[in-house]
Amino acid sequence: MPPPRTRGTALRHRLAELRGPDVPAKALDARALAALAANPGCARRAILDGAGVNKAALASALGSPSAFGQSQFALTRGNAFEAKVKADGGAELLRLVHEKLDRSAEPPADARVPDLTATGPQGRTARTALELREAAAHPGAWTLLDHPMLALDVAGSPAFLEPDAVVVHPDGSWTVVEIKSFPLLDGSADPAKVGAAARQAAVYVLALEELAARLEPAPRVRHRILLVCPRDFSNQPAASAVDIRKQRAVTARQLARLTRIEDIADALPEGTCFSPELPAEELTAAVESVPATYAPECLSACELAFHCRNRSRETGAVTSLGRPVRAELGGLTTVEDVLAAARGEAGDPGDPAVAALRRAAALRAEALEAACR
Repeated sequence: MPPPRTRGTALRHRLAELRGPDVPAKALDARALAALAANPGCARRAILDGAGVNKAALASALGSPSAFGQSQFALTRGNAFEAKVKADGGAELLRLVHEKLDRSAEPPADARVPDLTATGPQGRTARTALELREAAAHPGAWTLLDHPMLALDVAGSPAFLEPDAVVVHPDGSWTVVEIKSFPLLDGSADPAKVGAAARQAAVYVLALEELAARLEPAPRVRHRILLVCPRDFSNQPAASAVDIRKQRAVTARQLARLTRIEDIADALPEGTCFSPELPAEELTAAVESVPATYAPECLSACELAFHCRNRSRETGAVTSLGRPVRAELGGLTTVEDVLAAARGEAGDPGDPAVAALRRAAALRAEALEAACR
């Protein structure tokens, strides 16, 4: 008689069923986690990411393809720049870490660059943890971990993350390094891109903090990360120290708010599957069985954004107008409700949102009447 499956095994089996037969899981990376944390109320994204569904293929099968993601040219350029930064055992990268974050330490020389090769994400995560423990046990030296693998619990399901690099300082503290291909012009970069990199790095910092908490004594995970970019329009690396305390706090709070993936999975109808190979009607019904929380910000962060926007507009949801508008409207959840309240046909006059809408409608009517005189 086979042994009973544990709850974790049962969940993995259920998530595999949601992906479809023989469909490999798409890894949940830090960029996706940062986007998920920015919209913790979206059960649809949570279950699709948790199950490893390829949302780009899913969006195309639904008839709402998305252009979300990096171009092949950008990926190639980014990989070439990263290789240049890490050449010669990461000498230039370590020099930048020393210069921007730890000038009081001895300059990096003969730094350890351990081999992190292992089988599968679990093996690589264990290898990374082993090397970080080894570095913590031998303070006084610099250690560079090139593409380590970290694990972070997300809504009851592990996510495996791969930062560009993690540096262990001589004092035993850990720093996350983000290498990006957008330029630093006169020492500064596009604030939107820097913000996205900071949110992504915050996810890595949280994963490192989970690992550090299991060590005795716990190493310090630095909340200033090193952002390395090309200087001006050259291919020469330049770096900036970025304080991510705010992004880390927000991301930790939002991830804690996520509904557990197993709770979402348990609420789905039996036989639900998100395989792009399904007929369009059946696939649409499966996707619509999971509630979504659409906002315009999703357009820059989620492959399903166009599909969800279309559905949001069809139902007249005020969330399609943006989160600030939604927050101002209180219990008025549809455009039809808002217009009816403004016309005085519905809504509680004592509701501040209803009162404001009626006042705005009255002012508009007065302005139009004056314009027609």
